[in-house]
Order: sequence, then structure tokens, then C-alpha cells
Amino acid sequence: MPTAPTASLKFATTVHANKPAAWLIEEAIRQGEGGLAANGALAVDTGERTGRSPKDKFLEDTPGIHDYIDWGNVNRPITPERFAVLERMAREHLDTRESLYRFDGYCGADPAYRLKVSVITELAWHCQFASTLFIKADPADLPGFDADWTILNACTLKVEDWESLGLNGPVAIVQSLEQKKVVILGTEYAGEMKKSIFYAMNYDMPDVNVFPMHCSANVAADDPANVALFFGLSGTGKTTLSADPDRPLIGDDEHGWSDRGVFNFEGGCYAKCIKLSEEGEPQIWNAIRFGSVLENTMIDPGTRVPDYDLATKTENTRVTYPVEFIPGARIPSVGGHPKNVIFLTADAFGVLPPVSLLTREQAMYYFVNGYTSKLAGTEAGVTEPLPNFSPCFGGPFMPRPPMVYAEWLDKRVDGQNADVWLLNTGWTGGPYGTGERFKLAWTRAFVTAILDGSLREATWTADPVFGLRVPDACQGVPTEVLTPRNTWADKDAYDRTAADLASRFRANDANYELTDAVRAAGPRP
Repeated sequence: MPTAPTASLKFATTVHANKPAAWLIEEAIRQGEGGLAANGALAVDTGERTGRSPKDKFLEDTPGIHDYIDWGNVNRPITPERFAVLERMAREHLDTRESLYRFDGYCGADPAYRLKVSVITELAWHCQFASTLFIKADPADLPGFDADWTILNACTLKVEDWESLGLNGPVAIVQSLEQKKVVILGTEYAGEMKKSIFYAMNYDMPDVNVFPMHCSANVAADDPANVALFFGLSGTGKTTLSADPDRPLIGDDEHGWSDRGVFNFEGGCYAKCIKLSEEGEPQIWNAIRFGSVLENTMIDPGTRVPDYDLATKTENTRVTYPVEFIPGARIPSVGGHPKNVIFLTADAFGVLPPVSLLTREQAMYYFVNGYTSKLAGTEAGVTEPLPNFSPCFGGPFMPRPPMVYAEWLDKRVDGQNADVWLLNTGWTGGPYGTGERFKLAWTRAFVTAILDGSLREATWTADPVFGLRVPDACQGVPTEVLTPRNTWADKDAYDRTAADLASRFRANDANYELTDAVRAAGPRP
């Protein structure tokens, strides 16, 4: 794995290092960064940016990494000279703050593969976020902590001369894979820190024989061999579906799959809160307490009670909490090899079957294409679901070409004889605006049947457009919703929409060098 000297973490101002949650929360409140909600969580506002800013993310382009990167709309290059200017601006800004906050910890629950991470922030709540999301360092490691990766978060500094630096605006998230640094300017959205380190793992892990994955993971309480993975972009159900009282949680978002099994990259969870209810998602509901951080959630000014139904600020309301806030969570967050791999897609067209058992070739096809819908609020400017192909269900976080990760999936799935499923958590009965979202109870019923093995024994019918195997029945789910066409009042409209989506798949798969067998596993326009 490439190495580089750790950047200096010395500053001209006071740096409060590795403070406990109570101290950081008290400091955040004292500084006016947020306040306590009635449930004890720290409630904060992330300002103008309430989601990631992908158009403002740049990667330092150096000879050492250039040929290994999938350059394009996701991986946007910036010169070393401009990176250095932005880093200097961030450091000079941080030096002017009354005080800074430092977190030291790990990314990777398996000690054999973990990376050391240091985070410097100007906001106390950002440091609490980091200490919640990443894995806290062993106290014995703290003296002289030598980080593999460093984040400098100058979130209140807007870049004034952004045009001269080749930026798209006053916000910049710049990353160097060789220097192992992340510099954040102009955005208070804390998810940029989380995803930058995930991006780092996605580059570093394949070099040590680990498949990095944008997925959640859990395991059967009575069977350590029954591990499940849930791949999907934000809002598709990764966190919700993996939070199961009968299955200890390994992690909710980012994992590695090594020769030893799977392990969580993180020490916490980052769940969407919009429409959250105690009845529907009791584990997440109860995890929102002192030590967790609520982002952009509307709080009643009198009672301080969060209103999770309101999207006044954004649909992308969020909460972060330590994984141990989930009862029975797996600590340390490691597990064996997965028995089931589930791809989650939120189909805004409303034409994909709700659940399908994939062949090996279909698994490769649908993984590479990574079809879903961008949901409101997850990125700046997204106000309604948009059809989206995100390779490997994590394209925004993948520096290497998609086929690198697809080949890793095939290798791991084939080596463990795992089943791969496509689960549609999107719309039925019509597209977004006409149809309705699949009921969470139905989706949970599919997951239960997958994980207990009963759905594997179903009889199947091939979808005529997408070629996907659709079960003829599933306990707890009305039979009529299993065939998408049956749920549409206007069958001709369904046929046109399905053909349209199939054509979009074919247009997208032309971007990849697929084998004939894998390409043939796609839809039939």
C-alpha cells in the first residue's frame, strides 16, 4: 500500500484533542453550534449545504496515481500546485480560530487492515461527529499518534478566488491519495469527512487483498455463518434494513471483505431521519440519544422534540450515533463470509420487480450498472428522485475503474457460493408522482424470506423485459405486487416505461467492457 509522511498537525492556536462526548457537546452548545433535543441528541444545522457537494470534490492528480484512477465527472483532477494553495488557505484559516478540535482513531474494525485517521475541525460538533463515525483509538496509541490519513476541516472558509483555482464555486473538498490528506473548505455538511475516508479506503484496500464495499452488514444471532450484505446508495434502505432486532448489526454503510470475512470500516451509523417512526424503525429511533448528532432536523422550539416528518430544511435529515447504540450490535464489528448479498435499488420508474434472485452474470451486470434513483436532499440541488446509474452502488466514492470492484465482487461471491439478490425499494403501480413507494413491511418480508432461506426455494418466472427471476409467491407480500405490470392501471404506459428503462440500461452498459455473457444478462429493450 502506498505510504506518505503524515502531515504536521501543529497549529498556532489551542487544539483540544480526543475529548469525551460530554465535553464536546457542552462546547458545541457554548459556542452556539447547536442545542440539545428532548431525546438528548445534539441538534445542529449544517448551513447552506445539507448534502454532499460532488461537483466541488477534486482529487490531486499526480504521476503516481494517475493511471489507476477513473477520471471523469466523479474523479475530477486538481493540480498539486492548486491543492497546495487550498491546503495553505485552510491551515492559515484554522490558525486564526480561538480553538480547534482533534480526533484520532481508526477506519477498519479488523486490526489487520485498519488505517489511522486524524481529524482537525473548527467546530466542536464536527469533532463529535468524527468520534462517533470513526473508531476511537486505543488510549495506548494516542501518545505520538501517527495518522495514515489526515482531514483538515476549515468549514467556514469560503474560497473567494475560486475561479482562478479551477473550482466550481467557493466550496472545495480536495483529496490527495499520495499525501493522504483531505482538505475541506466552505461546507459544514459533516458527511464530507465520512465519505472522504471511505474514498480513501476504496483506493487503499484492494492493494491489501480487501474488497471495499458501499453496503451495510448484519449476522444471524444464532448462526455466525449467516452474514448478509446490503448494497445501495443513500436512501435505498441500507441502514433501515440492516437494523434488525433478530440480527446483530455489523455496520450500516461501509465494509471490507477480506479472506477472513467482512469488517466494518466505521464505528458508527449515519441514518436518514425523514419520516422516522418508533414503530417502523425502533432501533434507529432509540439510538437517537445523548452522544448522537441530529443534522438539519426540525426541533420544536418549545418542547425541543424533533419532528421527523418535516423536511423544512431538507429531505436529507440525518443522525449519527455509535454502532453500540444499536442493541446487540456486533463489537468488534467483524463477521464471517456473507451467505446473501442484496442489491438495493429505489426504482423511480416503478417497473423493476420487487425482488429477484440473480445469476452470476446478472450479479455482475446489475452491480456494474448500479441502477437506483438519487433521492431528494442527498446531494446539493436534488429535490426529487432522479434515475441514476452509479457503478457498484457507490460510484461517487470509487476512485478506481468500476470493473476493478466488479471483479472483486465476482471473486468473493464465487469463492463463497453466496446468493445475490436485487431488491427494489422504490415505486410500484407507476413512476414517482403516480405510483407509491413499496411498503416497508413488504420489503422486510422479502428480506426475512431471503435470510431464512425460504425464498430460495420459491418457484420463479422470468420478467419478459429485464430477464430477472421473480418469485411466484412470498409470505407476507400480496401476490399481485410481485409482477410490476400487474400493479399499473395503464398497461401500455408500463410497457413504454419498462422499454425506456431497459434502453437506459443498454446505453449505460456500453460504457463498460463486459463479457458477452454478462452483457446478455441485461434487459431486452
